[in-house]
Amino acid sequence: MSIYLDYNASTPLDQRVLDVMIDVYQNKYGNADSRTHDFGETARSTVESARKQVAELLEVNKDEVFFTSGATESDNITILGLQEFAEKTSKKHIITTSIEHKAVLEPLHQLEKRGFEVTYIDPDSSGRINADELLSKVRNDTLLVSVMHANNETGIIQPIDVIGEELSKTETFFHVDAAQSFGKLVDELKNTKYNFLSASAHKMYGPQGIGVLVLKKNRYKMPPVKSIMHGGSQEKGIRPGTIPTALIAGLGKACEIAAKEHGVYYMKYQDNKKYILDTLKSSGVDYCINGDLEYAMPNTMNVSFNDVNSEALMLATRQFCAVSNGSACNSSSYKPSYVLSAMGLNLERIESAIRISWGIDNTGLDNFTNMLYTAKTII
Repeated sequence: MSIYLDYNASTPLDQRVLDVMIDVYQNKYGNADSRTHDFGETARSTVESARKQVAELLEVNKDEVFFTSGATESDNITILGLQEFAEKTSKKHIITTSIEHKAVLEPLHQLEKRGFEVTYIDPDSSGRINADELLSKVRNDTLLVSVMHANNETGIIQPIDVIGEELSKTETFFHVDAAQSFGKLVDELKNTKYNFLSASAHKMYGPQGIGVLVLKKNRYKMPPVKSIMHGGSQEKGIRPGTIPTALIAGLGKACEIAAKEHGVYYMKYQDNKKYILDTLKSSGVDYCINGDLEYAMPNTMNVSFNDVNSEALMLATRQFCAVSNGSACNSSSYKPSYVLSAMGLNLERIESAIRISWGIDNTGLDNFTNMLYTAKTII
């Protein structure tokens, strides 16, 4: 059976999370905003318990946590929801990186069409941006800086702690896309200063279709973000729409598990990383790692197999390993990775690159050896 090595796209659902969700679907099916009967109150209690679980994982206040459909929506609310404030204050300059997820880049492109100026910071060959270079671009009219914590293609961790510390001394808002680090780099996120944080449940053994937006208060005031949808006052008007109680309960349980077990998970990620690296080194395959592993997530690696087209390799080895050659959001049609391009890699190396991302389970990991053997045969 093929081994799943595409955890950055989506993880399996933890059985304990599923059990909680089934209980909600079967026994707590009221609308959480129906205040006139016990069914609604029970659902509301479930939602608020989950909100507390998310808040405890991140060490933020419970009333700073808002539920969304996922990190993509959270990113959009952050970026597009600040437009009204930007227009009022004439702060229409935004700084980001050229390697952000499309969920950040595409809303920014929309703002550019509306007269905003966006500065894009490129990484070096390590896959990491220079914090000093970014901070040097901050101006009096800089509204927002948006930087992902860990890149979804390379796993390279960005210096958000340094950026957050410096921006906290200014009037510029700081947004962190934590889709890949949420529930994994727990202590790092606790110790980072930011105004907005986006995350999804399905990257950390929770359900697909639910995420979180953290809006941190400053002097008891929330960031001046406005809803980008209309039709209800749920989530204090930030995210209208019927609240999916079971999905939220699943997210809450996943956060509870991560809070207790992230240390053990980290060690398991590292063990699997060592196995994969050792297997690569002993395989005889000509390869190179894209990005500096010193700064990489413990569960992600981007590898180029020299003289092997990644599309051909994935097709030839799909019975052994499920891997990808870029973001799942772009996988319907292959285009050379803009992330690897921004790092200065040549086209040949980009077109031979695959992303390997793993979880805590190592069952069937020996199938990775079969994939490498196939890579040797198609060179």
